[in-house]
Amino acid sequence: MQEILPYIALSMGVAWASGINLYAAILALGLLGLSGNMPLPETLQVLQNPIVIGVAGFMYCVEFFADKIQGVDSAWDTLHTFIRIPAGAVLAATAVGDVDPAIAISAALVGGGLTAGTHLTKASTRLLVNTSPEPFSNIGASLAEDTVVVGGLLTALYYPSLFLVFLVVFVALMIWLLPILWRALKGIYDSLSGFFRGRGVKPLPEG
Repeated sequence: MQEILPYIALSMGVAWASGINLYAAILALGLLGLSGNMPLPETLQVLQNPIVIGVAGFMYCVEFFADKIQGVDSAWDTLHTFIRIPAGAVLAATAVGDVDPAIAISAALVGGGLTAGTHLTKASTRLLVNTSPEPFSNIGASLAEDTVVVGGLLTALYYPSLFLVFLVVFVALMIWLLPILWRALKGIYDSLSGFFRGRGVKPLPEG
């Protein structure tokens, strides 16, 4: 069991991190592998390629600024629904190494689900943050997310057992938190709809 824990932690770690900031996750893993600070599984060593690191670094810079502007961050999250989730599934499957295809597919399914949950939690939280008129909440939330991604990946790589404990706690909190976030967002939508109806302005249709 001790032999496979690092692979499980890395697989779920990259899936979890991809749902928050895909490019930061790829960049961090690529730089750790290239510098020799953390030997990556052979199947993930493509992330050490300078081209991959360069592209991930460029996209991380774009996201770094986009993620700190009210409204733009939520539009960015919406677009990345179609990027983070499949990428997280692929990375999760790749991180388990050269194994039986059934195990790789299982890792992709679980990893994709974890990425989706993490992404929805982040996107919903940022929508609520955007209801605040000042910009500092967005900046603080974005910096905290980047820090958590790098810290979480380092924990998964160096302390896999600890990371898996953290992940179980995170998933439990996510299951508890998502319905609360959605109810809060629905309440905001209903309030805005009532406001516009009162002013004789037709609200946007639901769905």
